[in-house]
Amino acid sequence: MKKLTKIYAHPKLNSPVMLAAWPGIGNVAIILANYLLRKLPFKKLGEIEACHFFDPIGVAVRDNVVESPNFPQSRFYYWKNATKENELILFIGEAQPTSKGYDLANCILDVGLKFNVKRVYTCAAALARIHHTESPKVWGVATNTSLTEELAQYNLIQKGNLQIAGLNGLMLGVAKERNIEGICLLGEVPIYATKIQNPMAALAILNTLTRILDIEIDITELTQLAREMKEGIKRAAAEAMGEYIDHFTEPIWEQEDEEDEE
Repeated sequence: MKKLTKIYAHPKLNSPVMLAAWPGIGNVAIILANYLLRKLPFKKLGEIEACHFFDPIGVAVRDNVVESPNFPQSRFYYWKNATKENELILFIGEAQPTSKGYDLANCILDVGLKFNVKRVYTCAAALARIHHTESPKVWGVATNTSLTEELAQYNLIQKGNLQIAGLNGLMLGVAKERNIEGICLLGEVPIYATKIQNPMAALAILNTLTRILDIEIDITELTQLAREMKEGIKRAAAEAMGEYIDHFTEPIWEQEDEEDEE
């Protein structure tokens, strides 16, 4: 682990849990993780030597001078709760590697175990047949039956069978292998809106996560961002419909003029 990670601090944490996040559909997990990072007084804990997991495919050149290869940041942070309960280790990866994801997940869990983490959380998008004006619901999955029963008290949807792509899902599989409790919270995202950031789903997950962890956080900024995004999608949809009507339909009065000319 020493070769793969750099640890900057050695805090004494009380029963910490870990939240790990990477970009994914709608950037749901990364929006939530970065919001937590801004709103809670996290401190730097360490980072992963990204060169072990990412292969650069080129370099940048500035003023005719080649720069050193850049790697996505993969950093750990920690937050000490004033109540001494549910302290949090946060891992944020700027990108998902194209290979070695299994090794990366194990490396992250090695750091968690160093600080006695007993449970790991991840977040993801749940593609659903919902409209962007609807409030997204949250799905919940866990690494064992007792945890799914615990999640039931938070009114999470349990779909039974599904697949969670990428490291936001794989992380839980690796945790299960190592007998570490794991929970993934999935926020609903409209099937037709997978290419845009979705703070609405991130907000829905955050509301659930703070209840589970029994922590308070100001959600005003994320709520406003979600509202603005919803309005933005609404405007884009209206503009697209207008263009469709203009391109594929013809006003009745123009049809009448053509008939008169004939």
